[in-house]
Amino acid sequence: MMRIGISGYGKMGILIRHKALSRGHEVPVVVDPHSKADEVTTRVVDSSAELLDVIIDFTEPRAVVHNIERYAKMNLTAVIGTTGWYDRMDQVARLVEESGIGLIWSGNFSLGVNIYFHLIKAAGRIMNRFAQYDVMVHEYHHRHKAESPSGTAEMIADILIKELDRKSFPVTQLPGRRIDSSELNISSTRGGSIPGTHQVIFDSEVDMIVLEHNARNRSGFAEGAVAAAEWIYGKQGLYNIEQMMKSIVGGTENE
Repeated sequence: MMRIGISGYGKMGILIRHKALSRGHEVPVVVDPHSKADEVTTRVVDSSAELLDVIIDFTEPRAVVHNIERYAKMNLTAVIGTTGWYDRMDQVARLVEESGIGLIWSGNFSLGVNIYFHLIKAAGRIMNRFAQYDVMVHEYHHRHKAESPSGTAEMIADILIKELDRKSFPVTQLPGRRIDSSELNISSTRGGSIPGTHQVIFDSEVDMIVLEHNARNRSGFAEGAVAAAEWIYGKQGLYNIEQMMKSIVGGTENE
């Protein structure tokens, strides 16, 4: 049993609290500057968080690095599910190293999605031998999702670019010109209430192979975030979800 705090009490925060409680943890601190929910205990990360074992952060890009600075000063282990801050990864890495905290981050904590990542990696290694197949990534999300492409789609692209010699860098949406063969196109659709669908498409003149993951609801993301809190507790250093998954499905954390 751990004392888990939640920073950001939107739809994900609510689900994370339920998942944490259902797994036998306490959730004594819930931080949100805007929510009027009864479960919110404070508007900002304050001294009430000092007794926590782990805090799970699903806030917003403009706030998350400041939050991590607070967690580092409080020697508080953190799970970061907020996306859109990765251009400041070096700064976060320094904060983690200097403070000695443990921090795990991901653009998607769904266990199913992270299994999907491993399948994509294996497929990429195979398809690297078959140059007749072009590859592209497409994702669908609900109309309220702020960023495009999704952090998950960007993670998929990173995996494919590492595995496919013929792809060098991603381009998002349509760049207004012909796609170069070395570019990996990531496209997005926004509409309705879709929790999240991601496709990796291998296409040739004779056939098409599609690897697809469909999230039925957000509970898988919450379950993964709580599992990450359980995994990171007691560790020091900066980790991503891939290292956690390697320790579960096989391989070493740092390979």
